[in-house]
Amino acid sequence: MNVLGIETSCDETSVAVVKDGRKILSCEVSSSLQIHKLYGGVIPEIASRAQLETISGVAGQALKNAKVRLKDIGLIAVTTEPGLPGSLLVGVAFARAVSLACGIRLINVDHVLSHIYANFLDGAGVKIPFIALVVSGGHTNLYMVKSFADIKALGRSQDDACGEAFDKTAKILGLGYPGGPAIEKASLRGNAKSIKFKCCGTSNPLDFSFSGIKTAVLYYTNKHVSRTTNDPSTWFDFAHHRSLGVNGRRTTNDGIRTTICDIAASFQESVIGALVSKSVLACASHKIKRLVIGGGVACNERLREKFRLECRCRGIDVSFPAKSLCTDNAAMVAGLGYCLYKTGG
Repeated sequence: MNVLGIETSCDETSVAVVKDGRKILSCEVSSSLQIHKLYGGVIPEIASRAQLETISGVAGQALKNAKVRLKDIGLIAVTTEPGLPGSLLVGVAFARAVSLACGIRLINVDHVLSHIYANFLDGAGVKIPFIALVVSGGHTNLYMVKSFADIKALGRSQDDACGEAFDKTAKILGLGYPGGPAIEKASLRGNAKSIKFKCCGTSNPLDFSFSGIKTAVLYYTNKHVSRTTNDPSTWFDFAHHRSLGVNGRRTTNDGIRTTICDIAASFQESVIGALVSKSVLACASHKIKRLVIGGGVACNERLREKFRLECRCRGIDVSFPAKSLCTDNAAMVAGLGYCLYKTGG
């Protein structure tokens, strides 16, 4: 069965065609990220307007690249939660219109859970049951997965999600938006052991809290980074990997650059450490030796490295999707939709 997946939960407009829940025939993504960069974050009205303008074209391109027509589609899977209300409305309205006009069955999909299913696309797969960690801009959740019709939440972020903490920390450091890639890039030039940041504790040992470490970064930056201007973008010319000094000499701004990279690296190390320790604890608590990671933050190479090292030491099999499938995309929505449809979900 060919499934048409539609994903418009945030700033991406994505449509995909997936065969039998596994083989990606096409996956088109149009993003309004470049516009949101000007504002340092996603502006919901801009996102939904861009999606309204592009969804028909993106869907047409996805069908064309998959070499199928609407009459060849047996099911439409659309993200209905969670997400920006205006953005979700665009995708749902489009999906319902196509479903009604063409007589195609329609199924609703939770896009957070579809991040888990990304590990099952294009020949990949994990034996069930397993522990799953979804770590993205808006969600940091741990799950016990016995089947895709039987998923139990074990822990979740109590304040800032991991990706949100990355964005806010990058803003504090003047590294720009989105924060995840900026923090990761700066960390490569910093000393992760130079500063001891710590994530807040939680009453449930499998819950997450990243608000405190973000505040700790703010206080440390205010104390140790000498700002000669109110414009953070001038503290460190991060985009071109050079200090604001001349002739390569070490200047005050070069020192600022070094300090900011150390802060970024130390922050990243602590956050990833919390993700790893709680995920491993979930595996140990439920006596499961399989761990699945999904979500946009799973693109972080240091995160992948630390998970692989720790899981290897503990005899846990860890799985990541391809990086192209970590961020929001319609292929994972189509895949999960097919799976739920076949199991009566």
